[in-house]
Amino acid sequence: MERRAAVASLLAARGPLLVVSGLGGTTWDVAAVGDEPRNFYLWGGMGCAVPVGLGLALAQPSRPVLVITGDGEMLMGVGSLATVAAQRPANLAIVVVDNERYGETGGQLSHAALGADLAGMARAAGITDSVTLEDLATVAQYRARLHEASGPRFAVLKVAPESPPMVLPPRDGVLLKQRFRASLG
Repeated sequence: MERRAAVASLLAARGPLLVVSGLGGTTWDVAAVGDEPRNFYLWGGMGCAVPVGLGLALAQPSRPVLVITGDGEMLMGVGSLATVAAQRPANLAIVVVDNERYGETGGQLSHAALGADLAGMARAAGITDSVTLEDLATVAQYRARLHEASGPRFAVLKVAPESPPMVLPPRDGVLLKQRFRASLG
C-alpha cells in the first residue's frame, strides 16, 4: 500500500480528531493531507509520539485522539504500549505506518522487516483491539472506528518502503504548541 494514500484515507473526513504525528515521514504524511492547528507534529522526540498522545487523550477525554507514527519510532517506544493498556483511554487510537525501514537514518531494515509483530506486541501489552491493515479498503473501514469511544485501539498500516517527497509543516515548536492549544478552545 502507498503510504500517502493510506494516511490520506485514514484522515479523510477527520471531523474533531486531534492528531499527534511522530518523527519524520509520518509528520510529512500528515502535513501532505493538510496542515492545520489540530495536528501536533513531533519533530525531535523519537519514541515520544505514543506517550504524548496518551497524555493528550487523558487530558481531553471527550475528544478523539489519533497518534500516527512509524515502525522505527514505535519500536523505540514500545514500552509505552503497556502504559496505554494500563490507562485504557477510550478516545485513543495509535496507527503505525510500517514500511519496515528506519527512514530517518538511511532506510535500514527495521525489526518489523525481521519478524517483529507490532500488533502482536500491542496485544501482549494489553491493547486487545490491535490489527494489521494491508489495503486501502481495510483502512477506510478502520477510519470509521476512530471516533468511537471504545479504545484504546492499535493498528499497523503495512506500506511500501518508498519515500515520497517531504511536505514540511511548521517546525517552530512554540508556534505549534500555541496553535494546537488554541484549537482546543
